[in-house]
Amino acid sequence: MTSSAAFTPIQIGPLKLRNRFIKSATNEGMAKGGVPSKALVEHHRSMAAGGAAMTTVAYCSVSPDGRTFEDQVSLDVPSLPHLRALTDAVHREGGAACAQITHGGAFTFLPKLSSGSPFSASGGFNAAGVLSGRFLKTAMTRADMDRIAAEFVAGARMAKEAGFDAVEIHMGHGYLLSQFISPRYNRRRDEYGGNAAQRTRYPAEILKRVLDAVGRELAVTCKICVTEGYKGGAGAAEAVEVAKVLEREGANLLVLSGGMNVEAPWAIFGSNMPAAAVESVQSPIIKIATRMMRLWEPKLTFHEMYFLEHSRQVRAAVSMPLAYLGGAKSLAGVQQAMQDGFDCVVMGRALIHDPQLVNKFASGAVTVSGCTACNECVSQMYTPGGTRCVLTQQANPELNRIPGAA
Repeated sequence: MTSSAAFTPIQIGPLKLRNRFIKSATNEGMAKGGVPSKALVEHHRSMAAGGAAMTTVAYCSVSPDGRTFEDQVSLDVPSLPHLRALTDAVHREGGAACAQITHGGAFTFLPKLSSGSPFSASGGFNAAGVLSGRFLKTAMTRADMDRIAAEFVAGARMAKEAGFDAVEIHMGHGYLLSQFISPRYNRRRDEYGGNAAQRTRYPAEILKRVLDAVGRELAVTCKICVTEGYKGGAGAAEAVEVAKVLEREGANLLVLSGGMNVEAPWAIFGSNMPAAAVESVQSPIIKIATRMMRLWEPKLTFHEMYFLEHSRQVRAAVSMPLAYLGGAKSLAGVQQAMQDGFDCVVMGRALIHDPQLVNKFASGAVTVSGCTACNECVSQMYTPGGTRCVLTQQANPELNRIPGAA
């Protein structure tokens, strides 16, 4: 296929997308106290107006304890009218809206948890909790697993009520379901531990329950890691087994990502976080954690399509729809993904830099994004203005003044 294929429609489960471009879930920092803001609505409206077929609202928590930070979207009744405003705005621009439904598990920095210590696949030392004083995590029991699975179902139903067209079940980057899939986190000796297929059993159960609940009305997708990005972490061979399980369970699309929040956050972005960006972070916990990580992170030079080799191995192993994610920023990169058999291309930083990029690609106005992969936008998530490109943030000063508005 040529890059022109990226501008053709595609059917993802019950959802037809107008083209193959999807805005990835990138934590926006625009939901003070868990309630979506006007800035969040505008952020996603602009992605649809710019030509993306679907825009993904990041980290929609399925329960209060499932948040990593307090200012993340909660799929609850108070958020419903604001989420409906968001999906309505996206639909008016001809796009589709996806809610990324998530539980953080042991990766949480909330000041209070109803459970005391956070849940994970296995108990023991909690590296993510060192700075927040939660040094231990608790292995989930069968009752815990059923309860949280029900929360995912309730969250998916809430997303449907809010007008979303799809849900993305987050199974990557070190959040709860990734903690089951990852060999570093999952040391269970029951049927939910062992090889990659067995470690995927619980995430697959949640996928099945969500499909049963909303699969006729919403596209149900999953985000997984094709590589965890550190020595000893799971790689493409294990991602293949994960994908096979999720394909058998009926996922409509897999979004192929990589990297882990604690062990290898740099791998998520394919480049390092600049020191100046670290110092601009206002959250003391995140600033200290990022400073510490910089002590052992490898020196990376960004190159486009940095997950391509890993993702190709998954593409060769399954026939289901797959979305490539990882440094796509040019028409040539999009064409490469299409030629390699990927059904969609998921973009984050390039669309934050210029929400009109897809339209500009389509018209021929540009062939390469102006995004420099500086990662300054990542650190902006922890500032009052929320996630935005530092190169272009002056283009809409009014938006920068209302990040917390409801």
